[in-house]
Amino acid sequence: MTKPGVPGETRAIDLPCGEAVPVTEFDLGMREFECPCGDAHAVVVDVHPPERFLPEFLVDVLRETVETTSEEMPEFDTPHLLGVVLEEFPAQVATADLSEDGDVGYALLWVTGFDARRLHEVVVELVIELMEHAVSHAEDDATIQEFERQMLDFDVGAFVEQYRAERDLDAEDVYV
Repeated sequence: MTKPGVPGETRAIDLPCGEAVPVTEFDLGMREFECPCGDAHAVVVDVHPPERFLPEFLVDVLRETVETTSEEMPEFDTPHLLGVVLEEFPAQVATADLSEDGDVGYALLWVTGFDARRLHEVVVELVIELMEHAVSHAEDDATIQEFERQMLDFDVGAFVEQYRAERDLDAEDVYV
């Protein structure tokens, strides 16, 4: 949550570790923040594409199948992914609505108690849970069993490692 500001004063966000950091410390290219507490915190802003975490084909499927209730964000996107993370780990995600602040270049900011790699794993794990829930409603037992079999063989850590390597996501990349 951000602390309300006084006109002309920089707003701050209270991080999950307890540190209060000016929102101007976070920019569009940042994926991790080296915090004064000694930890690295994952940083996500609303303009980062969901492909930061998931392959494009899966994002397309999610956009086609997930119905959102937001008129402001009718298409499944990064805010929805981070909303799922926030719902599952409320104490690990700090949020700031900066839509009224034209100085930062983005409208929404999330800073997590996780580092960027662990956040990536959490997002993948939660999307798998979403998919498992959807498949559980299928009326075809063979489809359900096949999905469950494939998930037994799926290694989230290995997927994240491979995805990050394929995208060549190093510390200088914007959408890690």
